[in-house]
Amino acid sequence: MNDTDVFAIESEVRAYSRAWPVVFDSARGSTLRAEDGTPYLDFFSGAGALNYGHNNPVLKRALLRYLERDGLTHALDMHTVAKRDFLRALKEIVLNPRGLDYTIALPGPGGTNAVEAALKLARKNTGRHQVLSFTNGFHGMTLGALAVTGNTAKRAGAGLPLGYTTPLPFGDTTGSGEPDFGYLERLLGDSGSGLDRPAAAIVETVQGEGGLNAASFAWLRALREICDRYGVLLIVDDIQMGCGRTGPFFSFEPAGIVPDIVCLSKSISGYGLPMGLLLFAPELDVWAPGEHSGTFRGSSPAFVTAAEALRAFWLDDTLTRNTARLAGRLSARLGSIAGSRPGGAVAVKGRGLAAGLEFRGGDVAEKVCALAFERRLLLETSGPRDQVVKLLPALTISDTEFEAGLDILASAVADAV
Repeated sequence: MNDTDVFAIESEVRAYSRAWPVVFDSARGSTLRAEDGTPYLDFFSGAGALNYGHNNPVLKRALLRYLERDGLTHALDMHTVAKRDFLRALKEIVLNPRGLDYTIALPGPGGTNAVEAALKLARKNTGRHQVLSFTNGFHGMTLGALAVTGNTAKRAGAGLPLGYTTPLPFGDTTGSGEPDFGYLERLLGDSGSGLDRPAAAIVETVQGEGGLNAASFAWLRALREICDRYGVLLIVDDIQMGCGRTGPFFSFEPAGIVPDIVCLSKSISGYGLPMGLLLFAPELDVWAPGEHSGTFRGSSPAFVTAAEALRAFWLDDTLTRNTARLAGRLSARLGSIAGSRPGGAVAVKGRGLAAGLEFRGGDVAEKVCALAFERRLLLETSGPRDQVVKLLPALTISDTEFEAGLDILASAVADAV
């Protein structure tokens, strides 16, 4: 048996190891190294779970100190020093300065746990069952999350009907630049429409897995207004786009809206440690003790790194300004790459440091990612047809690494198109 044969014991469901067929051993910042020492530049960032890079030294030191003093690693939902430190940091650094008076729940280790809890809480509060979702949305792999996910292939994996959801077009579909919720309003305002009054609407401001489709701020405001008008709770899934990925801490901030419920995970721990978080209006806290529970709903090591990340990166606007600077350069560079292809073969997608290139033909995006990997750059595809090359560089990436990655992308596109 050679050193890779043992991986055959894994299920066929594995995916990333097929796109990147090497054995990785270590990582720091924006570089991963294979076991033979070969470096790979990372424009994937753990699918958005590593906004501050791999093994960020500030966060690592805090974690090692905690472990070396035998800090609790598992505590269910008991009061702990680590949890207190995180909750205090979240309240003082993130929530209070934004005027957000959210109650906090810890629903489990992943984003799909946060989504399930959000749907459950919305239905319990309203006594209604239906949820509005949006085309190309992605919210997780458990049954409730799949029901509000648009991707046909992922939905089919449920193996049973997925109901109690109503899909709607995402973003501006009229080409006018103006939000158009007229059809939805006609249904909601007509008792004979056949549409049951929804409990909630769940939306991503930028659809990461759905193809980097970015909702306009006007569209998000219009959605907030219609939810208010008909007593529908607004859930923003900020699992991949939160924690600074689009610039501000929350991706919905520039739209000037306040969701009723916010789902966080991925980079909330700051270090790639599993952690899901639910933020919601205090009046929605109608759960009885233990009504929503789970063994791993409060990881103390994740609290430690999460609190340290908030102190390290969110006490001022340095990271936000740097993200905006890099995002401007990224947009310009992607525009240049797109403009260099004959016949408008590609389009620029996304917002902030969640951006990419959409290809109209065949399997071009997959070919671009494969060529990039050969040149030691990690990229993934997104969209319902895997037609988008998706870039999620660390928010802390150096200018040199940033430009090197974009140079590789440009060469891969030139050779693939």
